[in-house]
Amino acid sequence: MKILIKNVIILTMVGEEQPITGDILVEDDKIRKLGNPITDEVDEVIQGQGMIAMPGLINAHQHSPMSLLKGFSDDLKLMDWLEKKMLPAEARMTPEDIYWGAKLSMAEMIKSGTTAFADMYIQMNEIALAVQEVGMRASLTRGLVFLQDDGGKRLTEALELVEQWNGKADGRITTMLGPHSPYTCPPEALRNIVNIAEELKLPIHIHLAETKEEVIKIQERYNQTPTEYLYNEGLFAKLHVLLAHSVHLNRRDIRLLKGMRGGVSHNPVSNLKLGCGITPVLEMMNQGITVGLGTDGAGSATTIDMFEEIKAATWLQKLDYGSPTVLPARQVLQMATTGSASLLNIGDEVGTLEIGKKADIILIDMNKPHLQPIHNVGSLLAYSVNGADVDTTIVNGKVLMRNRKLMTIDEDELLKQVAVRAKRIVERI
Repeated sequence: MKILIKNVIILTMVGEEQPITGDILVEDDKIRKLGNPITDEVDEVIQGQGMIAMPGLINAHQHSPMSLLKGFSDDLKLMDWLEKKMLPAEARMTPEDIYWGAKLSMAEMIKSGTTAFADMYIQMNEIALAVQEVGMRASLTRGLVFLQDDGGKRLTEALELVEQWNGKADGRITTMLGPHSPYTCPPEALRNIVNIAEELKLPIHIHLAETKEEVIKIQERYNQTPTEYLYNEGLFAKLHVLLAHSVHLNRRDIRLLKGMRGGVSHNPVSNLKLGCGITPVLEMMNQGITVGLGTDGAGSATTIDMFEEIKAATWLQKLDYGSPTVLPARQVLQMATTGSASLLNIGDEVGTLEIGKKADIILIDMNKPHLQPIHNVGSLLAYSVNGADVDTTIVNGKVLMRNRKLMTIDEDELLKQVAVRAKRIVERI
């Protein structure tokens, strides 16, 4: 299958390369030519006049089935949000609910320009099936909580996910191990996960220091910060680690992360909405720590539009530093593309538009009043574009959305399923 995108503004996100106008040839799952007018015979032509082509955005931290709980528990303190609303609702979710909730998230992500995501949840087989059907790229993780003895059930499910799905769906699905957080993983359990991850050469996806309460809890329990706890249990010695949030880090914590493989998913909208705090993004970047962008679940963030995360990330740092010069447009766009790709451990395949890389491409329609005139492509993408401006989404060389129409999801059926299931889940809570 050959697809030709004609006469489009191309933002490759390679180094400091500036936008060019030209063509993109996609053959099977890869970008084969890029730049000058292309005359090859193809199966499909997409006219790119008035559009910008850029790498698909990559959501580095998600809980996709929580889209069923969007707007259900807003304006509450974190523990009230979790214990009074989220956990009771999630306890009512069936595997089929999780499948449809994940599909709802994928529909929203595709329609707002996200082509890949890192997910942590339960019933991950259902999410993997949805990913396989829909056509997105995903890093899937079974969340592991060790507060109660379950006879090894969760860990067995995590390893079954790895065995059944790692590298599957035409290579679009990868897997990680997911100890949930420092406060849900005692030392013995955490060391066991580290040993298994080292043996199987698997990355780890874990929450870190999202709230002040977590910092206090770990200090009281282990006389360490959450970061020190993970460091001393060997998490960063050999493994690629995706750290979600990392809001409450002190200078010593950041020094401990220096040189780590992997990095941090900054989730500014969720952290803002829950009043968690401002992640020290620039301090980490200055130490060479990779920082990408994620949304967290829609149960907290309410939106999983990555363009909203891009805006929030740069605005927060500008406000925190009292300077409009920090975290400029190009840098925050890199967080959402190359940065997040590195966190998912797929940076060799996606994150930039280059010959030989996977064809994960989005086209943004610039023929709109709020996107004209075009003085600076990067500035418009970072500060003016929103997810509804995405016209076409391509993953692995397959068109998942064209002219705002989903190609692999029956949107009417999806919305019917979601309405019925969401109502049943939350009633009487």
